[in-house]
Amino acid sequence: MTATDAQLQPRKKGLSRRQKRSLSRGIQYVLFVAVVIAFAVSADWGRLKNQFAQADIADQMFPDVITLALKNTVLYTLSGFVVGLVLGMVIALMRLSSVGPYRWFAGVYIEIFRGLPALLIFIFIGVAVPLAFPGTEIIGGTYGKVALALGLVAAAYMAETIRAGIQAVPKGQLEAARSLGFSPARAMVSIIIPQAFRIILPPLTNELVLLFKDSSLVLFLGVTLEERELSKYGRDLASTTANSTPILVAGLCYLLVTIPLGFVVRRMEAKAQEAVK
Repeated sequence: MTATDAQLQPRKKGLSRRQKRSLSRGIQYVLFVAVVIAFAVSADWGRLKNQFAQADIADQMFPDVITLALKNTVLYTLSGFVVGLVLGMVIALMRLSSVGPYRWFAGVYIEIFRGLPALLIFIFIGVAVPLAFPGTEIIGGTYGKVALALGLVAAAYMAETIRAGIQAVPKGQLEAARSLGFSPARAMVSIIIPQAFRIILPPLTNELVLLFKDSSLVLFLGVTLEERELSKYGRDLASTTANSTPILVAGLCYLLVTIPLGFVVRRMEAKAQEAVK
């Protein structure tokens, strides 16, 4: 066969790159559907319903699960967020300070409270503080203790977020403010920080979601019946009824808050990306 004849013969064409991607995606979809079907077929839905979906037990939880447990969870979360935001702002400014001891203290604080589990912070507030300062009462009782515990944990993360936001503001903004006669402190408060908060609003909202879930650790502080949050309320009823339906209802109440907040975070992130473009 001559070279000319070889060139005239049709070449065997393989799959294109796009076709390979489509085939791979199709195989993944099939595998995913197969796993879901296998799970649905193998699960004992009758036993699950009896243990987690008893309508009469769920009815007993209302309206207290909303007016008491969910309300307390929201109050604990918001109070911890406020404390964390204020303390985080102070720590962030100390981290950016030109004064060495301020930077060292902020760095040590962030490393310690980011490294320790939130559970240990709650135990420290509930046990160690009363032992170290006998007769001292934290303002607000249980609500104050939860706000302080959540705030100490959140501040370590918020401080780094705020610091990154401040550093993301162009330096020309500060220079322009100084040229107009602003003092460094006034320029930071009036010009830099407002712009930084527009940048860091999505991650701060995400931190609010995390605090909402961490509020379940309040049980380690010892709460009364009127101070129970969702997790404690659900566990108590589950023990009383010998059924896990209250835990499922409590979980759904968490989702009533976390899913809308997650949607808000995604919308803010999308708007932030559009603004950059």
